[in-house]
Amino acid sequence: MVIIGAGTAGLTARREVAKKTDNYLVVEDGPLGTTCARVGCMPSKVLIQVANDLNQFGKISDLGLASSAGLNIHQEKIMEHVRSLRDRFVRGVTSSLDQWESKLVKGRASFIDAHTLQIGSKKISADKVIMATGSRPILPAAWEPYSDHLIDTNTFFEMEKLPETVAVIGLGVIGLELGQALSRLGVKVIGVNIGKAMAGISDPEIQDYIFDKFKKEFPIYTNGAQIVGTSKSGQLEIEVDGQTLAVDKAILSMGRRPNIDKMGLENTGVTLNERGMPEVNNNTLKLKEAPHIFLPGDVNAFRPILHEAADEGKIAGFNAVNEEVCFKRRVSLGVTFSDPSIATVGKRYSELKKENADFVVGQVTFEGQGRSIVKLKEQGLLNVYVDKSSGQILGAELQAPDGEHLAHLLAWSISMNLTVFEALKMPFYHPVVEEGLRTALRNAAQQLVGEDNTELFRCDDAPIR
Repeated sequence: MVIIGAGTAGLTARREVAKKTDNYLVVEDGPLGTTCARVGCMPSKVLIQVANDLNQFGKISDLGLASSAGLNIHQEKIMEHVRSLRDRFVRGVTSSLDQWESKLVKGRASFIDAHTLQIGSKKISADKVIMATGSRPILPAAWEPYSDHLIDTNTFFEMEKLPETVAVIGLGVIGLELGQALSRLGVKVIGVNIGKAMAGISDPEIQDYIFDKFKKEFPIYTNGAQIVGTSKSGQLEIEVDGQTLAVDKAILSMGRRPNIDKMGLENTGVTLNERGMPEVNNNTLKLKEAPHIFLPGDVNAFRPILHEAADEGKIAGFNAVNEEVCFKRRVSLGVTFSDPSIATVGKRYSELKKENADFVVGQVTFEGQGRSIVKLKEQGLLNVYVDKSSGQILGAELQAPDGEHLAHLLAWSISMNLTVFEALKMPFYHPVVEEGLRTALRNAAQQLVGEDNTELFRCDDAPIR
């Protein structure tokens, strides 16, 4: 057994494999510690927390509080703090390395044929191969000459001081999170995107709402960007919406590319599509044309999120050393840690439309919602999608205070196949943000059956109609 990649998927696969055999190797040609801990979800959340705390501090006068000392921003110390906690998270990942270090091989692996790998100067024969090689930030080839001015997530957290002006190119999850955080930390941010769709949101109503709110924090251009060159002062010049703007740096957050090229997959006999990807069964993680090869984690580009990578590593590891099992995937759940947070749960609006699903939309705004007012976070819109015939909750898209928690409640409800009426029988305390979710569920229920007493249980469990 050879496991290529010691990220989240690879490490989870290794634990499954080790339950059955010690005849395995883990091959890694980069730094240990996983993408999430080193350059992804964890260090970004540290920076976001600092930015949000600073933003909330600016509201203390509204609370009847005052600070005569004021608040100074020390960017170098902020970035030191980010790296300090980042290093702690990495140590948490690598702390168990001594238990299996003898199985670790440093180097790059590539296929010579379907069962033979070149690893450095050695050739290794393997019955099974788990390719958990992750992904890397996209850098357009035409922009490579300007690399000194470009930042991606692999380099962002190594900066000792933040730039004065920055263009964030691509407002997906990473771009939106970093763009808002930098803006709140005093950096002049220019956001660049293709259209209004940000952070994975596909519902046009939610898209418009989020776009209108974020463009109040920093300007957003929606027709992409081109690099023009550099100015006499050494700044990077970019063209957006017909005008040329100068920035110190540009953060590239246009997505990530699977690390599947240069792996020699063409030598295994599998068919690769126009993106160089083989066909993968997402429920077993096996390649369709080479069932001894598994592709878990970000490298398959199915759901490039940590908890999904961990699930896929476990599936691949299990199936590599046991009789094959087809695993049911968890309900899709994606969170953007902006403020307020943004989330998609279950089937997105675009998926339901593509399926021609017959559904109603239960809606609530968090502007005027009790607990949101108290928290001074009176912003958000939630759309819940409910099947018109069965009342089953299908999915949701949202921006809301504490939206990450609402998203989990919805994901659990969908996982349990709850109808909107069953969900409304659950307790909702007052005053909490979750009351907003109840309002959206009520709105959907009213569209299905009109006003009635569907939220209470009769003692005899008979339906109330």
